[in-house]
Amino acid sequence: MPVNLDDPRVIRTRQQLVQAFNELVGEKRNFYSISVHDIATQAGVNRTTFYAHFQDKYDFLEYWKTEKFKIFVNGRLPEDASFHADNLRILIHTVFDFLLQARQYSTPGDKQFEAIFENAIHKELHRLLLKWLQEANTQGFSRDKVETKALVVSWGVFGSALQWSRNPQNRSVEWMVEEIIEVIGTDLDWSNLRYGSA
Repeated sequence: MPVNLDDPRVIRTRQQLVQAFNELVGEKRNFYSISVHDIATQAGVNRTTFYAHFQDKYDFLEYWKTEKFKIFVNGRLPEDASFHADNLRILIHTVFDFLLQARQYSTPGDKQFEAIFENAIHKELHRLLLKWLQEANTQGFSRDKVETKALVVSWGVFGSALQWSRNPQNRSVEWMVEEIIEVIGTDLDWSNLRYGSA
């Protein structure tokens, strides 16, 4: 039976598990050697409680990375940020920074979790862009059209940032952000992308 994610006890327990995992990563410096038993023990809960919230360690890791990315984004953009050029630039820059930072702190043994982490980051980026585009849809585009725009933009931003984080070469984040804005900007101009205000 799924847990109620709005229940304060559920929120508190998940926060405990995330905090415990952060502490364990700080001690062990990798993800692969940390078990469900380790996480539950560090959080002061039993394994049954862990499994009431997450299917397995991989499910937990996806949640953990999503939460980490949300916190990173919220540190740069207010939660009620709307869709316009400045916020889009900040968001794109944030994705680049987050992926680069994650790559710098990963160990060779953590490679097995890359796909899980990448999926978590992309899903959250897509969710945020879809929310922004739905709110900015002043021309009444169909739901499918807005969802397609969010999907294309999120993959374009995420794919570019992921590729760049693997091999930054001589291109700065700022240069990459402006290139991406130029490519996607014309298609998104219907929401005052270029000249919108905060």
